[in-house]
Amino acid sequence: MALVQDKEAGEFTTAGLRIRARGVLATPEQRIACADGAFPGRNDFELSPELETMDSFEQKRTAAVLIPVIEREGAASILFTQRSEHLPVHPGQISFPGGRKDTGDANVVETALREAREEIGLDPEFVETVGFLDDYLTSTGYRISPLVAIIREGYSITPDRSEVADIFDVPLSHLMNAENYEMHTREWRGVKRVFHAIPCGERFIWGATAGMLRNLCDWLYSSESKG
Repeated sequence: MALVQDKEAGEFTTAGLRIRARGVLATPEQRIACADGAFPGRNDFELSPELETMDSFEQKRTAAVLIPVIEREGAASILFTQRSEHLPVHPGQISFPGGRKDTGDANVVETALREAREEIGLDPEFVETVGFLDDYLTSTGYRISPLVAIIREGYSITPDRSEVADIFDVPLSHLMNAENYEMHTREWRGVKRVFHAIPCGERFIWGATAGMLRNLCDWLYSSESKG
């Protein structure tokens, strides 16, 4: 999809995001009303189909992430976490707050909010849920439901150091520019894997996190988006 060229003033604000998402992203109510697996979308295998024969979404472990959008000096940014280096899975990688759905979670909205509270201390009181992207299927066996949310002023965050080494944000204008995305390759399971990536200064966002960001970019900020 081609990037929108004539950007309107205020587009990369939380208000602009809210307007673009209306009628495009699935509302929390719509997502909850559907069975898990009803929103198959981008996945780790679309660029490397030879890696694995796609399993059904119902066989994957359910997870959810929060894509937290904040307003900083009149422009929107997205919050990210950098995983602690000692973690056994994806150490040091950049991700959204989120994780596997627990038995006590009534739905994926609760999963995303609970995980954000546990990982970065974000109180759900300050979270305005905007809508869901399609689910994202990972090569590690998870079906992730990405919940886009605007974080209201007055929030505070504190990382759980057992899981999170750092919390930082990147301007929405950088992340929603399709020209900033790159294609990278590395060997995985003995096969060359191709994946999305987006450099952000000294940081490097790749894999499922970059795939979900690219999906958001395509849906809301491309010339073919519905917003």
